[in-house]
Amino acid sequence: MKQTRQPIISVLGHVDHGKTMLLDHIRGTRVAEHEAGGITQHIGATEIPIETIRKVCGGLLEKLHLKITLRGLLFVDTPGHEAFTNLRKRGGSVADLAILVIDLNEGLMPQTIEAIQILKGHKTPFVVAANKIDKITGWRLNTPPDEQIAHVKEEFYKRFYKLVSDLSEQGFNADLYSNVRDFTKMVAIIPTSAKTGNGVPELLMVLIGLAQQYMGKQLVVSLDTPGRGVVLEVKEERGLGTTIDTIIYDGRLRKGDTLVVGAKEPIVTSARALLNPENVDEVFAASGIKIVAQGLGEALSGAPVYVVDPEFADIGYYMKTFNLDIYFLKKLEKIKSREVRKERLTEKLKEVVRKEVTGIEIVSDVSGVIIKADTIGSLEAIIKILSDHKVPIRKGTVGNVVKEDVIEADAVGTEKPLLGVIFAFNTPVSNAARELIHDKGLKIFESNIIYTLLEDYDLWVKEEKEKVKKTHLITPCKIELLPKCIFRNSGPAIVGVEVLAGVLKTGYRLMNDGGKVIGRVKEIQEKKEKIKEAKKRDQVAVSIQGGAVGRNLNEGDVLYSFISFEDAEKLIDAELDDDELEVFGEIKKIKRTK
Repeated sequence: MKQTRQPIISVLGHVDHGKTMLLDHIRGTRVAEHEAGGITQHIGATEIPIETIRKVCGGLLEKLHLKITLRGLLFVDTPGHEAFTNLRKRGGSVADLAILVIDLNEGLMPQTIEAIQILKGHKTPFVVAANKIDKITGWRLNTPPDEQIAHVKEEFYKRFYKLVSDLSEQGFNADLYSNVRDFTKMVAIIPTSAKTGNGVPELLMVLIGLAQQYMGKQLVVSLDTPGRGVVLEVKEERGLGTTIDTIIYDGRLRKGDTLVVGAKEPIVTSARALLNPENVDEVFAASGIKIVAQGLGEALSGAPVYVVDPEFADIGYYMKTFNLDIYFLKKLEKIKSREVRKERLTEKLKEVVRKEVTGIEIVSDVSGVIIKADTIGSLEAIIKILSDHKVPIRKGTVGNVVKEDVIEADAVGTEKPLLGVIFAFNTPVSNAARELIHDKGLKIFESNIIYTLLEDYDLWVKEEKEKVKKTHLITPCKIELLPKCIFRNSGPAIVGVEVLAGVLKTGYRLMNDGGKVIGRVKEIQEKKEKIKEAKKRDQVAVSIQGGAVGRNLNEGDVLYSFISFEDAEKLIDAELDDDELEVFGEIKKIKRTK
């Protein structure tokens, strides 16, 4: 049996542009009047029945010239990127539509641009709520822009066309919703006031029209297929233990069903209770539901939830939905024991979930940045955005920043200092990791806004490159580690050296006579005073980031400044003394041999 489910709608936008207030207004529609058939508030989502929407919209829905078949709209309660990025499934987003809330008076801001990039990545259709129209002096409520008095109308369109221009720069054609003829080619802008509710009926009308006219097929779901959902949030509830707020976007979920839930290692459990917010025996797509079950402690936000139903035996469904092998499915069909079928199917779905979770994480040998994020959805979004900006990634995983992450970043930084950094997206940094970051002088970027992380990183890279340009050209230098002058073995290594030729400066990378880079000069001290450089015959203490006595450093070692091909070309026109020319020759010979 099939039915048309409610479209799932998420709300995104820059901080303070009115996301929460707009959603609160939608959630609270008509509730104050205690109307029958009003809003049912679910866990993690708010369902607005079509009867309520008809009352709010008045005669607006008739303008659509459509026979309304939708049962209503399902809004994700938690506004913002965190909720949207967690609304993920195989091949895309659970969200059918999105509302991008933009303060008409401020226009596009960092989080707005980030939201647009995320929507682009998920290919999610969206409308723009041009919010805070009540801030325009003289604005008359419940009056269209063209019917406002002259100076108010002029001020509105000045800001409106600036918004249209900004959206065009992001790759979208946009216009006032009443002017849009083809919603597949143009983004509809609806002027709203979350404070007064002005524009909310028009917003609901446009959403209903978009969903019904362009999404009919994708909203048709079966009522008898095993439920599929996504973890919106993992919560510890008093008296219930760890629970998961879940959006069921397909099929049915019944109390007592066996579930496979996404985690580092997939969780197999049974739905002990379903709350929305009262106890229910079953739910159908699309629904927001709190699942109470054992063993959910390691569940991940943004991870899948799949119902295991050994009685359901539609081979076509399993092939299309999970890409399960037809030979496995035919064998499964012949097994008479319900428990054996359930066991085999559970193991297969665990494999599917495992691939989904680990398929997003990155662990490689590439020299790149380290990413740690709070949820699978967040990790997926930040990997996509950094990759689009051509930032190489060495590791991207869900969880707190720990010492091992710092050690990896430090190893990358030895070879490529601009990539030896950590991105901590909305996730804690352990005390041990923070101490190690400080000791090694590493850079960590922390934020709950992806755009801010990227912006801060780009600014830091620019500043670091400028420092290198302004401070010095890397010139040939040769040093020797003095005997009995080991002051610290590692983290960074601190050793006594004598400069045999050239000038040693902070920031120089050092290589051995085999051409292997040992580390970077972090600090130079002479008689316990910091100095920026040391000349021939100077005996100084040097801290070397990446160096480790007994591993890549030993008494008596001779080290050279590492000179890249780019720096070598610059040295052609530089004035070098005889000693430096001789050392330059040795460096070139070492690199040629390597």
